[in-house]
Amino acid sequence: MFRYSLRRMVLLLVTLWLLTLLIFALNYWYPGDPLTNMTGIKFSDTLAYQQALVARGFDGSLLSQYFSFMAHLLQGDWGASMVTEQPVFAEIKPLLGATLELGLLAMLLAIVLGIPLGVYAAIQQRGKLDRLIMGLSLSAYSIPVFWLAQLFILLFAVKLGWSPISGQIDPLYAIDINTGSILIDIWLSDSDYRIAAFTDALNHLWVPVIVLSIMPLTMLIRIMRNAVLDVLQQNFIKAARARGLSDSTIMFRHTLPNAMQPVVRQLGLQFSVLMTNIIITEVIFNWPGLGSWLVKSIYERDFPVIQGGLLVLASIILLVNVMVDLVHAWRYPHIRKEIDAK
Repeated sequence: MFRYSLRRMVLLLVTLWLLTLLIFALNYWYPGDPLTNMTGIKFSDTLAYQQALVARGFDGSLLSQYFSFMAHLLQGDWGASMVTEQPVFAEIKPLLGATLELGLLAMLLAIVLGIPLGVYAAIQQRGKLDRLIMGLSLSAYSIPVFWLAQLFILLFAVKLGWSPISGQIDPLYAIDINTGSILIDIWLSDSDYRIAAFTDALNHLWVPVIVLSIMPLTMLIRIMRNAVLDVLQQNFIKAARARGLSDSTIMFRHTLPNAMQPVVRQLGLQFSVLMTNIIITEVIFNWPGLGSWLVKSIYERDFPVIQGGLLVLASIILLVNVMVDLVHAWRYPHIRKEIDAK
C-alpha cells in the first residue's frame, strides 16, 4: 500500500506542477501585457507596475519569472482582479465553499439513491421495475444539464412555486458570509432567524442539487446494476447458495462488497463530470460559486481570475481522483498487487 500511495502522490505532484506551467504560460497567450495578466496591475499605475516588475522577476529570464510566479502562488499572492481590484485568493474562499457545498450534496444524493436503485434493478432483472429504472436513467442521462436546469426552473419555480428561481438565500436574512457554504454560515451566525434562514437556504438549494446529481446518479445506477449481475454469476455465489445461505446474507455479505469495486473506481470520474456540470448549473441558478465566477471573468477578460479559477477547479478534481484511487486500492488489495506486478 505504501508503494502504491507513494506512486499516486508523486503522480499528483507532477500533474500539479504541469498545471502550474499551463497557468504560467496563459499569461503570455492572453492578449495584452503578461505582467498585467498575471497580477492585474495595469501599466497606467506606474509605481505599482514597476514594483511588480521587479517582484515578479520580469527583469530577468523566463525561468526566473516562473520561479517568482511559483513563490507568489505558494504564498497566496495570486494577483488582483482587473474588475474589482480585490485579491484573487481572498475572493476564492467564499466561492469555493459555495461550490463544494453544492457539489458534495449532489454527489452524496447520487450515491445514496444510485447504489440502492442499481441493486434493486439487478434483483428485478428484466422485470417491469428494472425496465422502468433503466429507461428513466437512460433518458435522464441523455438530457443536457443546461436544458434540464431550465425545465426544473420552469416546473418547480415558475409553475408550482415550490422553489425560488435563483440565488443562494433571500438577502433579507443578512447572513454574514464566512465559509461560503450557506448552511454552515447560517449555523455559525447569531441571527435570531436562523431556523427560517436555514429553511429558506434549503428551499434555494434542493433544485440545483437534484439537477446536478442527475448525471452521476444515472451512471451509478447502471454501473451498480451491471456489477451486481456480474457478481451474481460468480462461482462463489453459487457455492454460497449451495450451502443454504439466505438471499439477504448472500446479498449483503458476498454480493455487495464485491459489486462495490467498480462503483468506487468510477466515483472519481463521476465527480469530475459533476464539477464540469457545476459551472453550467451555477450560471443558470445564479449560484455564487467558482463556476459562475469563472464564467463571468471570461466575459470580462479578467485574466488573473480565470487563472485562479482554473487552478482551483483542476486541483480539486485531481485531489479527489487521487483520494478515490487510494481508497479503492486500500479496500481492494488485489488492485494494487496487479498494478505493482506490471
